[in-house]
Order: sequence, then C-alpha cells, then structure tokens
Amino acid sequence: MKGAMTAAAMHKQYSDGVAAFRQHIANPAMRQKFNADADEFMRLCALGVWQADGGNVTPQHVEYYNAIYCKGNPAPAALFWELSTAVADYSGFEAPGFFQKMREYDKAYGQKTSRRFVDLLTLMLLLFAAVDGAVSDREAGFVNACADKLSALCDRDGLPDDKPKLDADDFVTRRGGQSSQPEGDAPAMSKEDPAPVGDQAEPEVSLEELLAQLDELCGLEQVKKDVKSLINLVKVRRLREKEGLPVPPMSLHLVFMGNPGTGKTTVARLLARIYHAIGVLSKGQLVEVDRSGLVAGFVGQTAIKTNEVIQKALGGVLFIDEAYALASHDNANDFGREAIETLLKGMEDHRADLIVIVAGYTELMGDFIHANPGLESRFNKYFYFEDYNGGQLLEIFQSMCKKNGYTLDDEAERYAETLFQTLYEQRDENFGNARDVRNLFERAVSRQSDRVAALEAPTKEQLMELAAGDLREEESPGEERNGAEA
Repeated sequence: MKGAMTAAAMHKQYSDGVAAFRQHIANPAMRQKFNADADEFMRLCALGVWQADGGNVTPQHVEYYNAIYCKGNPAPAALFWELSTAVADYSGFEAPGFFQKMREYDKAYGQKTSRRFVDLLTLMLLLFAAVDGAVSDREAGFVNACADKLSALCDRDGLPDDKPKLDADDFVTRRGGQSSQPEGDAPAMSKEDPAPVGDQAEPEVSLEELLAQLDELCGLEQVKKDVKSLINLVKVRRLREKEGLPVPPMSLHLVFMGNPGTGKTTVARLLARIYHAIGVLSKGQLVEVDRSGLVAGFVGQTAIKTNEVIQKALGGVLFIDEAYALASHDNANDFGREAIETLLKGMEDHRADLIVIVAGYTELMGDFIHANPGLESRFNKYFYFEDYNGGQLLEIFQSMCKKNGYTLDDEAERYAETLFQTLYEQRDENFGNARDVRNLFERAVSRQSDRVAALEAPTKEQLMELAAGDLREEESPGEERNGAEA
C-alpha cells in the first residue's frame, strides 16, 4: 500500500471534483438529479474498477468505498464481506439515467455538459483505481471502456466535442511508480474558450496591432491602463539595460481578480503575445489550466503533471484559472500544495522565459496568495476586472449577433436593452458577465431556429433576424443565470 492516498484525501478529491462539475450544469432540475444520483453511480463504477483488477478486496478498498460521497449526501457504511460480494457480483457498466438528460439538454441548447461528464468519470475512476497506489492495465482498460460507451452515445446524438478524450492508458503505473503519461496535454476540464497549447505560438502580430485589439475590448478601462503601464515599465527597463543603467528586480507574474466572464482569459492571451512582441517571451503562446490540469488523483503524480504543463508553457504564459482551488486550508496533505511548490520551483528555474498569471474571484485570490510566502513574493501585480454593466452587456450581445450574422429588429433591441440592465442590477455571486450573454445568445439562436424552421420559404432577412420573442426566457433571468454553464 506504500504510496496510496488516504481515504480522507480521496474523499476530498472526489467531493471537490464532483462539486466543481455540478456548478457547470446549467439546468437546475438536471443539477438536482445529478446531485441525487451521482454518488451511487460512482460507487457502482468503483466496484467495476476493482473487479477488473482481480476483485481482491482489502480494508483499504472498504475505506475508499465508504468515502465515495459528496457533502450533504449520506455516507455509505459497507462492511468488508458486503463489499467483497458486491465487487464479485458487479454485472457491468451502464450509462446513468441523468446522462440521457444531459445529452438531451446539450442537443437542445448546444452545450457540452455530457462530454465534460465523460472527462469527470474518467478522472474519478482513475482515482478509485489508485486505491493501492497504482493504476493497472486492466483497470485502465475498464475505465476507457466506460468512457467510450458514454462517448458513443454523445456521438450518436451528434453532440460537439472540442478536445481529445482522456486516455486512462496514459496513467498506467509502470515500474518505479511512474505514470506512462507522455509529454503533451495534461488532462483538464474544458474551458469555455480554449487557448492554443503546446509549442504552437500565435501568428506574429505587431505590438501596435495587439494594442489595438486590447482597445477594442468592451469595457475594462482600468485593465487597459494597467496593461499599457506594464508595457511601458518593461520597455523602459530594457532601454536602461541597453544603456548599462541599474535595473531593480521585477516580477512580471500577475494576479487577475474578478468574477467569471470578465475577459481575464482574453487579456491573458493578448498579454502573452504582447510580451513576445516586446521581446520578453520567446514564443508568446498561452497555456490555460485549472486545478484539474495540475493536480493528479494519487500520490507521486502531481509533480509530474505540473512539470509537464510548465514545460509546455515555456516561452509563453501559463494561465491558471480558479487558482485558489490549489490552496486547501483544511487539508495539509492536499495535492494542491504539491502543485504550488512545483509551480514555484518552475517559476524560479525558468524565470527568464515563463510568466504565470493566476486568476479567480477577488476575495478567494487574496487568500490564495497569502497561503504560501513564495506566492506573495512572486505575485505582486494585481489587475482587477470589474463586472460589465447593462450597456456593456448589450454591446457584447450586439457584437455576438454581428459576428454570427444575426440582426435585431427594433422591438428586440429595446427588449435586449431592458433585459441586460435587469440582469446587471439583479446580479449576485453567480453572475457570469459575458458568459451569461453568450448562453443567452445561444438559447435565442436555438429558439429562432425553431421559429424559422416552421416557415415555408424563409428569406435571408428572416434567417438573420432575432425577434424579441427569441430573447424571452422561460425562466427568470436570475434563475437562468444561476445555472449558466461557466
């Protein structure tokens, strides 16, 4: 059992992973169904994983099984003989009932919830497989078979997929306890706006063009000023170096604070290219991850996984969204702390050609920076991203319409103005800013398609026009926003 994760640590990894996924379920009824059924389904899957590995149950298996539950749900209390019988009697993997609801919703609204659940399932089953500190070929085969079965259902429904599926074979433990995972993309939950990864840099663009792109962004006036001030600081430092003048030490690592959907990823991508344009970085690519892209599910893998991401980001910017999730204050053995230590070492080893930007909610990011003295010393520049107001939300919506070939009639324009002003005034901690606008736009397009499809011979204008009725939500803006997929 040497190297195996404790049941308490496994419980936290499981609970955090499921809770994070649950927040991305847009439909409240579907979220409630998932919350009620997910634990039981995952426990069944654990039986299958352990049966595939030979079915030899140990007391550690019992502890793991009884730790598979989320906060607020009942904890199982299986005994050794009960679990041994259940593993031996496991009859095979079946898709859960809530997965069909996810696919139906995704098909109706163009979302990717079911695809992301396949990723979650893969990561959770690998977590269960590591009960003995290792993942065997047979366990990986079972995990891949489960994921393939769910993916095939998504394929049958014609649901879009924006990234390669996770391959459990990459996590099989070889001799010496090392994962066989090759260098490349670290598995991570999908982001809504994927960034270029690996060694692929953005096309060459002049500094003037990049600054023009920055100025074109809606709102963010203070952020734009901060970015330009930072550029000036770097340029003057380089001129002083050229003239042989002393240059005080300066960290270019940044903290982005603000609510979701405020343009943090977009600005980070522009900054990576700007740094390249002024000669600070050799490539200028952006590698975007969150906790799941840095932290592994079992002992010995987090440092490997984090180092792979760092290597991929060399020459560019490593953007860590929701970075506060790495700092667990209630568990000293949480693997997130190992990721932070590995990250700090990588920042020091590659300080000449790597910039790290950490992002998240304002209050939580403050706690994160103060969680480790090394973070405080390396991150001393803060950019605050304010919420978009009603007029800016409308401007973003109009931009989406124009970009995608849609127009608004006069009534729809007036309705949209009122809608976004209400959305802003009634915002709460779940306010998604531009993400809420994007979700509303996608639902409006879906309703417009249903309406236009019923016309016998729609004209080009009718194909393009969004009417006020297409924008009207069946639920209140507050309810819909609380469930908006991030």
